[in-house]
Amino acid sequence: MAAAGALERSFLELSGAERERLRQFREFTVCGLGTSGAAPGAVKYSESAGGFYYVESGKLFAVTRNRFIHWKTCGDTVELVEESLDTNLLNNAVRLKFQNCSVLPSGVHVAETQTHVVIMILTNQTVHRLLLLHPSRMYRSELVTESQMQSVFTDLGKVDFRDPCSYQLIPAVPGLSPHAATSAAWLSSDGEALFALPSAAGGVFILKLPPYDRPGAVSVVELKQSSVMQRLLTGWMPTAIRGDQGPSNRVLSLAVHCVEHDAFLFALCQDHKLRMWSCKDQMCLMVADMLEYVPVNRDLRLTAGTGHRLRLAYSPSLGLYLGAYVHAPQRGQFCVFQLVSTESNRYSLDHIASLFTSQETLVDFALTPTDVWALWHDAENQTVVKYINFEHNVAGQWNPVFMQPLPEEELVIRDDQDPREIYLRSLFTPGRFINGALCRALQIFCRGTERNLDLSWNELKKEVTVAVETELHSSVTEYEFSQQDFRNLQQEFWSKFYACCLQYQEALSQPLALLLNPHTNTLCLLKKGYLSFLLPTSLVDHLYLLPEENFLTEDETAISDDVEVARDVMCLMKCLRMIGESVTTDMSVLMEMNCYNLQSPEKAAERILQDMIIVDTENVMEDICSKLQEMRNPAHAIGLIVREMDYETDVEMETGFNPAQPLNVRLNLSQLYGSSMAAYVMCRGVHRIASTRFLICRDLLIFQQLLTRLGDTGILGPGQLFQAQQEVLHRTAPLLLSYYLIKWASQCLATDVPMDTLESNLQHLSVLELTDSGSPMASPFASSPQTIVELFFQEVARKHIIAHLFSQPKAPPSQTALNWPEMVTTVSNYILQLLWPSNPGCLFLECLMGNCQYVQLQDYIHLLHPWCQVNVGSCRFMLGRCYLITGEEHKALQCFCQAASEVGKEEFLDRLIRPEDGEVASSPRLQYYDKVLRLLDVVGLPELVIQLATAAITEAGDDWNGQATLRTCIFKHHLDLGHNSQAYEALTQIPDSSRQLDCLRQLVVVLCERSQLQDLVEFPYVNLHNEVVGIIESRARAVDLTTHNYYELLYAFHIHRHNFRKAGTVMFEYGTRLGREVRTLRGLEKQGNCYLAAVNCLRLIRPEYAWVVQPAAGAVYDRPGTSPKRNHDGECTTAAPGARQVEILELADLEKECTLARIRLVLAHHDPAAVAVAGSSSAEEMVTLLVQAGLFDTALTLCQTFKLPLTPVFEGLAFKCIRLQLGGEHAQAEAWAWLAANQLSSVVTTKESSATDEAWRLLSTYLERHKVQNNLYHQCVINKLLSHGVPLPSWLVNSYKSSVDTLSSVATH
Repeated sequence: MAAAGALERSFLELSGAERERLRQFREFTVCGLGTSGAAPGAVKYSESAGGFYYVESGKLFAVTRNRFIHWKTCGDTVELVEESLDTNLLNNAVRLKFQNCSVLPSGVHVAETQTHVVIMILTNQTVHRLLLLHPSRMYRSELVTESQMQSVFTDLGKVDFRDPCSYQLIPAVPGLSPHAATSAAWLSSDGEALFALPSAAGGVFILKLPPYDRPGAVSVVELKQSSVMQRLLTGWMPTAIRGDQGPSNRVLSLAVHCVEHDAFLFALCQDHKLRMWSCKDQMCLMVADMLEYVPVNRDLRLTAGTGHRLRLAYSPSLGLYLGAYVHAPQRGQFCVFQLVSTESNRYSLDHIASLFTSQETLVDFALTPTDVWALWHDAENQTVVKYINFEHNVAGQWNPVFMQPLPEEELVIRDDQDPREIYLRSLFTPGRFINGALCRALQIFCRGTERNLDLSWNELKKEVTVAVETELHSSVTEYEFSQQDFRNLQQEFWSKFYACCLQYQEALSQPLALLLNPHTNTLCLLKKGYLSFLLPTSLVDHLYLLPEENFLTEDETAISDDVEVARDVMCLMKCLRMIGESVTTDMSVLMEMNCYNLQSPEKAAERILQDMIIVDTENVMEDICSKLQEMRNPAHAIGLIVREMDYETDVEMETGFNPAQPLNVRLNLSQLYGSSMAAYVMCRGVHRIASTRFLICRDLLIFQQLLTRLGDTGILGPGQLFQAQQEVLHRTAPLLLSYYLIKWASQCLATDVPMDTLESNLQHLSVLELTDSGSPMASPFASSPQTIVELFFQEVARKHIIAHLFSQPKAPPSQTALNWPEMVTTVSNYILQLLWPSNPGCLFLECLMGNCQYVQLQDYIHLLHPWCQVNVGSCRFMLGRCYLITGEEHKALQCFCQAASEVGKEEFLDRLIRPEDGEVASSPRLQYYDKVLRLLDVVGLPELVIQLATAAITEAGDDWNGQATLRTCIFKHHLDLGHNSQAYEALTQIPDSSRQLDCLRQLVVVLCERSQLQDLVEFPYVNLHNEVVGIIESRARAVDLTTHNYYELLYAFHIHRHNFRKAGTVMFEYGTRLGREVRTLRGLEKQGNCYLAAVNCLRLIRPEYAWVVQPAAGAVYDRPGTSPKRNHDGECTTAAPGARQVEILELADLEKECTLARIRLVLAHHDPAAVAVAGSSSAEEMVTLLVQAGLFDTALTLCQTFKLPLTPVFEGLAFKCIRLQLGGEHAQAEAWAWLAANQLSSVVTTKESSATDEAWRLLSTYLERHKVQNNLYHQCVINKLLSHGVPLPSWLVNSYKSSVDTLSSVATH
């Protein structure tokens, strides 16, 4: 359909753009300006509306781009709203209430200067001029990047409404019409505000306010219909006009056109004449009789005109156009003129076209240099909008605008459906009812109950449910009734509320005006309750929606250059229209339910066709068959329509703006169509397209089933039938399902997501390195309920589409003008392309995943999966993520495993496995498994990690690095779960020795911390024995002995393996360190036990192997009490080979150490103060300590064990005896403590013995017991006594003599 661009398309209405929370108007009261005696209700005007577009609203880089103001007047109130398609405006709605005044119909006019926006308002008593700062002056730079901006009305509260510069009373001028139905206002080039009001005599009064910043008086000028100059200039003017005229000359419609230093005022009057004045010269420059262009005008000349309208359109290249609507009973006519000026300021009208219409009531119309747009009410009070190109439309055929229909009056509820659910779904489905209608219905339904109506969409839904259910329960008088009775009662109350909503929806849908932006060709419909946009339809939709009487011959040439093909397409579309009109509600529901339940659309079409044939009372099938006979090649026509509706493409859209463009250009473009209103309009347009295309595909499927039947009956040739079936039948069903899916998504509401959920989701996406796609919103939704398609457009699609549109512009962006019909068509097509299920990219699914729309994503994939085989792996992966969130972990694992088979085939999965910088890329599937394993790890599902990693090992093959990673992962999570045996098994299978050693170290540490030492000891450690011993030894030597028991673990480890010598070595080292580092009584006790264990170990082995190795003193420890130096791994730093010294200790040496340890403990129990030094003291040092403590028996035992001389013991005991003999009672009392610790020989005595006596007796006993050659001990005692000047006791002398005699006799013999 290459020539389709030449076709004048129809338009469609998208309404309900204000479905969000009721607009919060800031209210201002303009007090006491009018005449207080005038009752507000004395003058009643109908509601009116209008709008204003900024001059630069069509420029790509203007602050006012896509911004406009619209208003509504009702009685004494004006509501002004500023809208933007690019940014969400703050403080953009104001309501002005004029006390004692009524606002004139169309009494609001807006103009702009370089610095200000001027709002001019006319009431029946006053004129007002409100000066507001221009948006371009509200920001320091024209580069605006915020998603929200302040409206031009933000500072309206600063305006002084009583300032004479802001308002003036309309003076009581004779002849001024008291009930003006029209007005005009404009700014002069000098900044004056001029207001035009019709006079009762048929002229116009001009009220002039001086410039805002200059003082001055108000002046009033009357422009009369006739003057001497007028008669000179217009010789064809009727001579009957002489000054004052009757009421039939009253002005019905005013329009003004400003030129450089003047303003031309045009008036269409009751006498059917169009007059033009120069406001500067105050002269009537032209009078034209409109009846000259009306074919039958005799009756009109005799009656005063009513309902005439006048509009202007200016084109810098073509000049000024005038459009006059001449109203007549039962008919109307538009006359389009071009103003022509000649020399000497002579003006005339060049008649361009006369356009006829049979519509009854014209509400409003708009004029452009090429088109007339008109808004009517027909006889049934239905809204009708049409447009016509008055230059090229020879046949005078108006192009229709397909209006948004009101919701159905009655809902059909099946027996298996819940009435409340069906009514709520209908009431709150996007695009059906606006918030205002629901709130007003709720107020009426809950009369007498105060309710807060500042509610969000979900809150309003809850309020409605509560209100209806409350009314229902309050009406119940019986305690028991049947389920069917309750269902009937439920349906009654819900239908009552629904009817109330429908009534208000209809009232708020009443149109008030057309709003046309000449700079962008944007068309809006201003209604009582909301604003709607008009969007052009595509060729296929246009042909399907267009009534048969509108099909013209010129349409055929626009469809295709081949006339035969065009006729076939036209016949096909007529057949589809007939089928569509014959499809009942039940048949339509059947097809939709089949699509939703994933059943065959072809079978549904076949069943619908059977039902249509059965109930065909109007012979529709015969008409279709006759049309079919006219088609030369139906298969080709069907293929043409199918191709036109198919958005499948292999072309990828740009992911960002062209970096070659300047930064300010990219930032400015990033805001284009960024407002919530633009998102709504674009996505509702997509919904309307999808809905229409779904019907086309449905009817096309039914038509193809009819072709099959006709082929069976022989009406069609077998060749044609075969071609039709083979070429298009298999393509129509996927097309139908695609549009059903898009239609479903464009009505599916997004879920409001808590901030903590968004943050958690962002963490998961960062693990997957997908944070740049479908980035989560920075804040929860606004009050407006978004569909998931709107969410996708705002978050992802808009950026891609705008970047694609302006990546390589045909003209520099600064010269690009925005054309609304072209832009909205292009953007809608790109949205459909991005949403198209069979296209390779899956940005839509990513967006849903990135914004936590998990339920919607599951439903979408459920509807997509059976018939669409594109992006299967990506869908399974995202479905797996959904299952993770909903707690269905095993389903998630299954989906992740299924998605692995598509890695390397799909764009999303390829992006998922991008290797990080510097990372060695493994096979794609292993990279995929790695990402999923990371995700499962972050979510906290170790069991799934183990299962997935186990499955992934088969993919690793000979990739040892990949295998090591996976088995390490399995080990880690088995260990975390406490599966010690499985963790050990996984450890033994790790092919990388360094990773295996790391895991082994982790196993030892974790099991020790958990005190699961039995498992640690009993593992076989095949080929890992030395490594585990080294790890435990390193940990034992690196950690604090008071908090960890690695030595005991190592002892048990060796005992379990019957390696007793190693076990003895460990316990001996443990005991040695305890003596040096743990200087407590508990440490000494453990030291003794360690040495006993070491002795026992050596006694269990053969004597030749009963030895241990000990580093020589000073070789390991720098000083007593310090730990050995270790590196960051906890291992001892190795000394130089030459400096390394070792000492071999045999069993006897260990037994000595054991004895020494026991003696240390004895000393510690006797003298706790000695604990700090006893632990690491040698045998010689211990003798000294024992002697000092008075433990002479123990000291003697120690000396004998280590073969030390006994001299220190005798000298120490002799010194104590000396001190006792010379000391007082205190020394005597202290002596009994140490005397009791030594074993005295039992001596029978009759008198009480002193401590001194007992000490001397102990010394005597030792001398008798330990006789040596040369009487060495006697001599050392004697020397000690004599050195302190103590006389020798007689027993000592006798003992010494006896010892000498004994020795002499021994020597003699």
